[in-house]
Amino acid sequence: MDVRDKLAILADAAKYDASCASSGAKSTRAGSKIGSTEGMGICHSYTPDGRCISLLKILLTNFCIYDCQYCVNRVSSDTPRARFTVDEVVSLTMEFYKRNYIEGLFLSSGIIQNSDYTMEQLIAVAKTLRTEQHYGGYIHLKTIPNASQSLIEEAGKWADRLSVNIELPTEGDLYKLAPEKKKPQIVSAMHGIRDKIDETKQEQASGFKPPSFAPAGQSTQMIVGATETPDLEVLKTASELYAGQKLRRVYYSAYSPIPHADARLPGQSPPLIREHRLYQADWLMRFYGFQANEIVAEKDQNLSLDIDPKLAWALANRHFFPVDVNRASQEELLRIPGIGVRNVQRILSLRRHKHLRTADLRKLRVAWNRAKVFVLTADHNPGVANLDKLSLGKQVAPKSQQLMLFDAASSAITGEV
Repeated sequence: MDVRDKLAILADAAKYDASCASSGAKSTRAGSKIGSTEGMGICHSYTPDGRCISLLKILLTNFCIYDCQYCVNRVSSDTPRARFTVDEVVSLTMEFYKRNYIEGLFLSSGIIQNSDYTMEQLIAVAKTLRTEQHYGGYIHLKTIPNASQSLIEEAGKWADRLSVNIELPTEGDLYKLAPEKKKPQIVSAMHGIRDKIDETKQEQASGFKPPSFAPAGQSTQMIVGATETPDLEVLKTASELYAGQKLRRVYYSAYSPIPHADARLPGQSPPLIREHRLYQADWLMRFYGFQANEIVAEKDQNLSLDIDPKLAWALANRHFFPVDVNRASQEELLRIPGIGVRNVQRILSLRRHKHLRTADLRKLRVAWNRAKVFVLTADHNPGVANLDKLSLGKQVAPKSQQLMLFDAASSAITGEV
């Protein structure tokens, strides 16, 4: 099989992994002559500051000794198989970069022989790119479950970001669909990466110059909809990982039905809006001060698909409102639907010099149709009169419409709700 045929198989096999944004990498590594983590290219991923970046996103191989029932590359699947050599991945990365097709590499793999052997192969790619090709661009390596801590530490020397997939929201889900993977082992690997990152930062703060270690941090991915686990449990797991492992991101990937699937798996994907709502709720936990328990207001412990989770919380907690934008704390302002993190900072800055009126909020381009019901301003705001009406939910809920790419672009980049 030639490299082109391998690329067709292994690039397609990598499409199920969502955790490939290159957030956190800011500059070419010192001493490197080739590669950049900045700039524009073919849009494959977004960084938190809105930059489009292009990644060569492939598997080293889709052969795998594990039999995870939700995975198209499981050992019992009859999918076409291929395997790159280390030199082939290095050559592809450099050739694609020189042609301005990509700005970085996202490399994962099925598990062959054993976890340590597979991890050694991934490390060899990154190390060769750094030391022999002098490539200083972005590299994201997916660490292999059960790989030794020494290999994970070696991977962090050459990669900008490491990720260990939690795979499914609960330990029971793993036992059901991927019994070879254990949550304690996965979390232990994350813990090892976190400790090494913390150690490197402490040495840097003390004036030393330790070798770089995963400067863009670590991330993970959860498959949503493969089991009946509700959104509340998904968010609780994410919250635990953010607090305990200091992850940069938790990515949510809607389950995609695969050929010859196990009978325990659903026959169709969950609605994509569910994945979108989880990202919005995730943003609320990370930047708005919400807890998982208070975000999910529905009795079935799932997020509402009709309205965003911040608006759903406001409707369920009307006693909290109205909020006076000229007196409220930052924490209270962040709870107002339609006002994002950046506008909260602007409000706090502006009100030092003047009393804010409705016109001022409109100039800040807050989502006024949502916010007007929940705020008090220095002048008369007639929208507050609707706060106690039974029909408020229908008034503030967005009209049903087909989302267009550019209509949703701002929300997709910033996550603000």
